[in-house]
Order: sequence, then structure tokens, then C-alpha cells
Amino acid sequence: MPNLDLTGAQVLLPDGLSDAPVSIAQGRIVDAPTGRAVDLNGFLVLPGIVDLHGDGFERHLAQRRGAMKQMDQGLVACEAELAANGITTAVLAQFVSWEGGMRGLDFADRVFAAIRDVNSTLVTDLHAQLRFETHLLDLFDELPNRIADWGVGYVVFNDHLPHDRLEAGKLPRRLNGQALKAGRSPEKHHNYMLELHSRRADVPAALDDLCARLTRQGIRMGSHDDATAEGRARWRGRGAHVAEFPETIEAAEAAHNAGDAVLMGSPNVVRGGSHNGNLSAIDLIAMGYCDALASDYHYPSPRRAALMLADAGVCDLAQAWHLVSAGPAAVLGLHDRGVLTPGKRADIVVLDAETRRVAATFVEGRVSYMSGPIAERFVR
Repeated sequence: MPNLDLTGAQVLLPDGLSDAPVSIAQGRIVDAPTGRAVDLNGFLVLPGIVDLHGDGFERHLAQRRGAMKQMDQGLVACEAELAANGITTAVLAQFVSWEGGMRGLDFADRVFAAIRDVNSTLVTDLHAQLRFETHLLDLFDELPNRIADWGVGYVVFNDHLPHDRLEAGKLPRRLNGQALKAGRSPEKHHNYMLELHSRRADVPAALDDLCARLTRQGIRMGSHDDATAEGRARWRGRGAHVAEFPETIEAAEAAHNAGDAVLMGSPNVVRGGSHNGNLSAIDLIAMGYCDALASDYHYPSPRRAALMLADAGVCDLAQAWHLVSAGPAAVLGLHDRGVLTPGKRADIVVLDAETRRVAATFVEGRVSYMSGPIAERFVR
């Protein structure tokens, strides 16, 4: 990409909108004009979106069970969707779970290998996150080596076993559907869940040891769906300093007060609340307890959520956009992006000022997406 000076647009700087030009040289923001000027009057120029957690890529990798055999082609299609939604850095969250199927170990192995192998051929910066079910004790010994082989630098722990129903002798909800996806009979799948549930007393100490090993490897860690302050404190003690989608204000407040990062889902904001009745992200943002918003399962939502927050007066545009750019970048330790200031990467999303749709996306000054009339501005 040649050196460029983007002029005439409203530019979102850390302290608000400005009409100052944005100059790009060798993939970085610089503080003086450098090249050909491109008039972007009628557009908004904002920092590229950093998506801290998303599993929307699944539909690109396997639209139907067994239908997609070439993971790399699915990731190419996924990148196109990411770029079209202004996402310049994306964390792809892949399960390893007792649920099996697309959340099983074999599928995860293929996904992580594909991300590792194809990433250098894409413009969007992809990162892999392992979402690991805490009761898979048989995998604990080998997991650190697997993580190293996969090139995964971020692990988040989940416990989605329906312990209450298993303890009460009731069949889990959605048992038949889960068994089908896992390739097991309902009876076998239920027995497997019961076996994992029966070993729950061994899990805390095993997690202590596993997290200590991952900490020594330099792995970033988080917990998912924290419900209590005590639970969040246990994860913090293990070195898991990211609280993903806390379910209660108590857990979110405990994380925030201890200096842990709190992540919520953008669809929660767009919908006006959690789809499953959990904590409202808008409430948490208004209280100052949210550090970042993620796509979760819907890639258009980070942009929409930030704009909705500003429109509703929950916070100003700079604060709202921080939740989808500099905020998540800081959680990942990526301090070279997230703001349009000299020296930072030229990770940029350009919105049509009237429709606020994504017109163009740049990653380190390279075009990852461009559509519509804006293209004429660059090819004159």
C-alpha cells in the first residue's frame, strides 16, 4: 500500500472527533503528510475493531456436519466477513469440550492448525483462543504441549456441565441434539457427562496445577460466566485475569475492583440485554465495569454496539469506540493498535458518515475491505 494522507473526514482520536488528516507510512500512523492525499469528505475514520472473542467463524468452517473439509478456505471466507465489519484483529474462540463434534478435540486440532498455517497469507490479524472445559481431566497432562503446538496464546476456562440436573438424576436438556453432534448415542453421551460430573471434586486442585504450568508458558488466561466474587477470586488466584461475560454484577464488580479485565458481548448491547437473561452489558458499561466488547457470535455487532452506546448517551463516541478498539487491544497486550496516534499501526475502519456502514478497512495500511463509492476516491 502506498503512503497516504486521508483528508476531509471526521477522525476519531482518543479525545473525540477531529478534522485533522490521518497520514500513513509503511503501515503506521505518522504525524506529517507523506504521500498522495485522498479526500474522504463524508466519511468517518476510526481505529480498527479488535475483536477479543468470537465464534462466528464456525459457520464458515462447517456449514453442515462433515460438509467442510478444507479449513483454510473457510478461514479465507471468515476473514472477508471480519474485514467487511471493520474488524482488523480477531480472536477466534474454539472449544475443546465434552460436547464433541465441532467442539471436540479432533475438530479443534484442525482449526488451530489451519489458523496457524493460513494466518500469514491473510491481511486481518487472526489469533486463536482455546475455550477449555474444566472437567476434561484426562487432557490436563497433555494440554500445555498441545497449546504450544497449536500456537495458542490465550486460554479461557468454561464449565458448561449441567451439574444441577445431573446431581438430581434428571436428563440434561438438549441431550439428544448434543449426542447427535458428538456422534454418540444419547445414553452414551449422558453416561459420559455423569462420569465427568462424578470427578468434580478433583477439578480445583488439577486446575491449580494446570494454570501454574500455563502461566510458566506465558499463556494469557480467563474465566467464562463468573457468577460470584468468590469464584472470580479463585480464577484470579490461578492467574486468569480476564472475566468473560460475567453473569452477575457481583462478579463483574469483583473483577473490576481487583484490576481484572471484564469482557461483555456486543450482541448483548445491540439486543438491549442478554439473550439468555444474564447481566445487561449496557448496565455494566454505565457503571464503568466493562473494559471491552466482543462480537461473541455476531461480527457486525461491535460496530453497531459502539454506535448505539454513543447515540443513546451512555457514553461519548470516543469512550464507546474504545470498548471495541483500544480496550480489547490492551487486554491482549497489543499496545501497537487501537488508537489513531503517531507510531501506532494503521489499523483503520472507514464508515460512511450518513449510513455508518463500513466502506473500507485497513490493516497495517493494507486494504482488507473496500466497497462502493469510496473506491473511486482511491483509484483516481
